[in-house]
Amino acid sequence: MSHHLLITNKMVKVCEPELEAIYQVERLYNQNDPLKFLAGNGDKYRAIAGADVSAEMMALMPNLEMISSFGVGYDSVDTAAAKARNIRVTNTPDVLNDAMAEITVGLMIALSRRLVEAHNFVAKGGWENAGFPLQSELRGKTVGIIGLGRIGKEIAARAQAMKMRVVYFGRTHQHDQPYVYYDDLKHMARDVDWLVAMTPGGAGTDKLVDAEILDALGENGYFVNMARGSVVDQAALVAALENKKLAGAVLDVFADEPHVPDALKNMDNVVLSPHQGSATTQTRAAMGALVMANLAAFFADEPLLTQVV
Repeated sequence: MSHHLLITNKMVKVCEPELEAIYQVERLYNQNDPLKFLAGNGDKYRAIAGADVSAEMMALMPNLEMISSFGVGYDSVDTAAAKARNIRVTNTPDVLNDAMAEITVGLMIALSRRLVEAHNFVAKGGWENAGFPLQSELRGKTVGIIGLGRIGKEIAARAQAMKMRVVYFGRTHQHDQPYVYYDDLKHMARDVDWLVAMTPGGAGTDKLVDAEILDALGENGYFVNMARGSVVDQAALVAALENKKLAGAVLDVFADEPHVPDALKNMDNVVLSPHQGSATTQTRAAMGALVMANLAAFFADEPLLTQVV
């Protein structure tokens, strides 16, 4: 008999039918009252596919042993509760590095060259009456990356291809990397033209980029958040943009997704993106395949491929 599997949230379309072909699947996201469902059925499941797994949910699943999380970030899983219960957690790293780096640099170009404005300028007939304003290049600028992990390194490589200077801030100095290291984020923000957040979410990075950091970045600086909405003080960011204390921002993530402050929607020096960093057909398929591979390893009692807890 096939194993019972709980899917907590929607994943790429190609993944869920394949899981159904192997396991007895139940979709928690289709339940009107997920906790009530778990109270009556939680003991069926040894494994979860997806994310958004709270300690309260785990408490209702006495036989849960493994969470195969869909995504490189796993801050929506209560890892402390999982560790206390010896519940193993996996994620989907590496397969999305290129997609994330590609869109990061693409959005930076979109902001510096004002591509969204330029499109609207042509589409709405503005070009027929006037020329479009001059823009700025990435070439020759310094980009500071917060979090030089797998994705951060790919962003750095592409930034160098754009003839940018790369520096970084992180918990440790990576001596094998050819970039200048800062152990003080404020000092790095002061010295760069572009500040890119590519660090995990969670309590350790909550509001890491606050009003003081944004002030150090300054009126000629640009902030890019491809990490989590919690990494920046969103109210402070809006205030800095409104008061012209910041040149502009690229935002793929927000504090209360999918809700975005109206103030941000109405700014012409901001490029907004609907948390789509890894949203390519190729990458999401690879992420789904890794979720499935970790589940297969778990049920076969083999070592997990990408265990984080």
